Amino acid sequence: MNYTGVRTVEVVVVGAGQAGLAAAFHLRRAGYEPDRDFVVLDHSPRPGGAWQFRWPTLTYDKVHGMHALPGMELTGADPRRPSSEVIGEYFDGYEQTFGLRVHRPVSVLAVRAGEDGRLLVETSQGPYAARALINATGTWDRPFWPRFPGQETFGGRQLHSSQYAGPEAFRGARVVVVGGGTSAVQQLLEIAPVAAATTWVTRRPPVFREGSFGEAEGRAAVALVEERVRQGLPPRSVVSVTGLPMTDAIRRARESGVLERLPLFERITPTGVSWTDGRTVEADTILYGTGFRAAIDHLAPLKLREPGGGIRMAGTRAVRDARVHLVGYGPSASTIGANRAGRAAVRDIRRLLAREPAAVAG
Repeated sequence: MNYTGVRTVEVVVVGAGQAGLAAAFHLRRAGYEPDRDFVVLDHSPRPGGAWQFRWPTLTYDKVHGMHALPGMELTGADPRRPSSEVIGEYFDGYEQTFGLRVHRPVSVLAVRAGEDGRLLVETSQGPYAARALINATGTWDRPFWPRFPGQETFGGRQLHSSQYAGPEAFRGARVVVVGGGTSAVQQLLEIAPVAAATTWVTRRPPVFREGSFGEAEGRAAVALVEERVRQGLPPRSVVSVTGLPMTDAIRRARESGVLERLPLFERITPTGVSWTDGRTVEADTILYGTGFRAAIDHLAPLKLREPGGGIRMAGTRAVRDARVHLVGYGPSASTIGANRAGRAAVRDIRRLLAREPAAVAG
């Protein structure tokens, strides 16, 4: 292949959140040099992955289960500081300590088959030709907006939890919060004290988890998510099978009625929402805490998706192309799972590159 104008590396890592940094750490520990053997591309403006975009009132003491990156603990953090600052600084220090040389902001536009068995990674700063790719793009860039009859007629404000900047914007408003995940609940608890009224609706009854959540329970939850990606189905979040941890704040909110859940409404009206049984709720704002989908559209040219809509995985490897590994996807979409996935991906890629002078699909 004529590589004029194309930078050649062994591995491209796409994304510098928890999973991408863990993978970069293990590549470096295995003897691969940044900017010579591998490159880390991140389209965010600063270190911190998706954490840098979290709302400022999400302080570090409200973060559930932030697992340290490999080789460097997060210590001495002020629990009252915004998690975006604490984790952003931690990730920045991590990149500097291990010399990972993250390139940002760089957007990966498409990944397609190149020549000589390589992958052609097209980016906003030019193309790379790589023998393997570790995709660690997470979900933040693909917030899921549900559709409802009458949605376009609503006269108030509609926003996604990814756009939430704190409770003050909801002061004195009647707010409907849609969704049963962690973000929806955390934001509802912040909004309730300042809003005129709040209504919580979820598609399924929420499950609150009492007591400790040990290693055995964690393995069982991850196994449920892993089974979906083995079948080529779109992954669910690990939280969807673990339930919500019963904290003191959640217990108080349940006792006060803030977390009195209603089933999902049937339609949106110009002034609120309505159910098939005739119930209506007036609203000024609808907040969708409805989660995210995997940000993997740039992989579309490789045709990795199965008929079920997901990418079938064997560990972190895409079954349809052995050169492609997805970390922070499906069962590894948690802080501890991302670390383990980064290590596993590097182990498999080392075998692949050692076995073949140019990696091939299969």
